[in-house]
Amino acid sequence: METLEISRELGRVVTKEATVVAMSGGVDSSVAAAMMTRNQSNVIGITLKLYDEKKVAKSKTCCAGSDILDAKRIASTINIPHYVLDYESIFKENVIDPFIAEYKAGRTPIPCISCNEKVKFLDLINFARKIGASSLTTGHYIKKLKIRDEWGLYIPVDEDRDQSYFLFSIKYDDLDYLEFPLGDYKKNEIRNLAKDLELHLYDKVDSQDICFIPDGNYKNFIKKQSPKLVKGNIVDTDNNILAEHDGVYNFTIGQRRGIGISKDKPVYVKEIDASKNRVVVAEKKYIESSLIHVEKVNILTKYDLKDIYVRVRSTGKLLKANLSKIDEKLYHVKLDKPEIAISPGQACVFYKKDNHGTRLLGGGWIKSAS
Repeated sequence: METLEISRELGRVVTKEATVVAMSGGVDSSVAAAMMTRNQSNVIGITLKLYDEKKVAKSKTCCAGSDILDAKRIASTINIPHYVLDYESIFKENVIDPFIAEYKAGRTPIPCISCNEKVKFLDLINFARKIGASSLTTGHYIKKLKIRDEWGLYIPVDEDRDQSYFLFSIKYDDLDYLEFPLGDYKKNEIRNLAKDLELHLYDKVDSQDICFIPDGNYKNFIKKQSPKLVKGNIVDTDNNILAEHDGVYNFTIGQRRGIGISKDKPVYVKEIDASKNRVVVAEKKYIESSLIHVEKVNILTKYDLKDIYVRVRSTGKLLKANLSKIDEKLYHVKLDKPEIAISPGQACVFYKKDNHGTRLLGGGWIKSAS
């Protein structure tokens, strides 16, 4: 059934109390859907078909062929209607193509954030609003609390599953429309609940980060998509040529292994200059930064942005910092202590600690660091 036809069908039957649940075919979104049926009589499961299932069916992915079948089976188990929307072209345009372009430009992209921002929390929210649903529910691990007169997002109870870094681009005006029922649970509790509910995928393995690359080898993926990539030089900070590389997409800032250089002291990737097709390496002390230039910033509160913490990588620790707005397009983040390997193309995500926990304030994309 085509997306427009599904939209028309749902528009005729959806009530104001309905919630749309994004069902990826994993245990988290399945339990989230089951939870919503406890309090709402009109729950609708939606799965997005993002790419050709023949290429990923045997991988640890989400929204692939076998995952769509799992989502359908779960929807049948908990007795809710389920629909599949074909978002393959939207996903390619907004996630896969920019992913390749960013690596070729010497940056290090995060496709999960792009998917959340431009697919799940843009097109899917618009779809849910269009059919008249009252909310969109997802299985992300993040807490939503009402603080003073606005909704706030917080690091969840299960900090090991915290997905706040990947959700900084949610729009402030959409916070009241979104539901995150897993924020107060540990992952093992979710699996146990799935087992108690007799959901067949209670022990299903979690999806990998880059869902559209079956074997996880992004370098081979980019090479196949861009066969005309050219070799270039690896140089030191004095521009001495040390070795040759097969393409700047093979490197990330801070990389130590796999550079192909043997020296008395370890060297790291300091800079990736795509315009000159070169990679600059240096000793560890030369890859520290205290000032981060952040662009395309999204803010999730109308209150205080002073004395914040930031993360500059998804698994990174919270770093004390101060935030300054330079203009509508650029912010400066001044770290209290220098941090190594801050990579253009990654996200710089803002947090603040209060009586309720650690709150997500927003974030932006790292343009450069010094």
